[in-house]
Amino acid sequence: MKATRQTSRLPLCALSAQTALIALAICFATAKLADAQGTAPQASADSSAPVATLRVDVRLVDVLTSVTDASGAPIGGLDAKDFAVFDNGIQQKIALFERQSNVPLNLVLALDTSGSVRKDMDAERSAARDFIRSILRPQDSVSVIEFATNVHQLVPFTNQIRTIQHGLNSLHSGAATALYEAIQKSSRSLEQREGRKVLVLVSDGGNTVDTVTYRQALEAALRADVMIYSLIDVPIEASAGRDIGGEHALITLSGQTGGRYFYIDATGAKASFQKIADDLRTQYLIGYYPDFQRDADVFHRIQVTIPRASGEGYQLRYRAGYYADKSSQTAP
Repeated sequence: MKATRQTSRLPLCALSAQTALIALAICFATAKLADAQGTAPQASADSSAPVATLRVDVRLVDVLTSVTDASGAPIGGLDAKDFAVFDNGIQQKIALFERQSNVPLNLVLALDTSGSVRKDMDAERSAARDFIRSILRPQDSVSVIEFATNVHQLVPFTNQIRTIQHGLNSLHSGAATALYEAIQKSSRSLEQREGRKVLVLVSDGGNTVDTVTYRQALEAALRADVMIYSLIDVPIEASAGRDIGGEHALITLSGQTGGRYFYIDATGAKASFQKIADDLRTQYLIGYYPDFQRDADVFHRIQVTIPRASGEGYQLRYRAGYYADKSSQTAP
């Protein structure tokens, strides 16, 4: 979820010690200059005079978190007191906590239509229809894109089932695979939307179009707070042409953004889509305000734990971190 900015008006007495020292130095310099000019300021007797304030920008950092047990089953019913969150190793105070049942879901369904996965296209299209019907609520929106040699948006964001199904019926195959370009464009389309932002990729992991690199795709997803779920389609498991590197890239992209990956087995994509739907129903939104004085760091690492569950085998998934400086192009 995109980090928002909150503007606060803080009295000097409430500022950190470092900021207070800076303010004191400014006041001292002002008084010294006034004294040199023979116009030393006098204390005002008017108690209604406004209190001096400084304006600071504080970023709310949202961390979408999924919790599963050792078998991969989602864990629901947790509260804010169950979690601890750290920013660059420093524990933060949780300022926002929500279960995801009512938070809008913005989802891009990105389907690889290149020749390497063409044989599974009809089955995946049918499974995708069932998936969309199972998760879509009035407050949610879905966009559908296909990618082969080029990336093409078939359906803009909508919650109309019929429109989405029409888009799924309009898939066209192509020769090459612009996987990373699809991730980057999907992330940018999600960036300005409010609520949860999820990208579901169906692909074998191959990328044969060099317009966007892996690092650029990952950075785009992290900057937009997009959670990536990867459904890895391996047309021929023992094939000498299987793209192991591409599969590993999808696994890493999912892990870095807090999502999950699944291999589409012989039973098809339906079971994997169902696992994603279960995951999306049991997520937690954790928000905190980091110390703005540490925003000089380019990339902040996030850690979320459940202290009481250290021996219970809980598995937590969340994004690796966030960019404090949005103008930076440094990948984590």
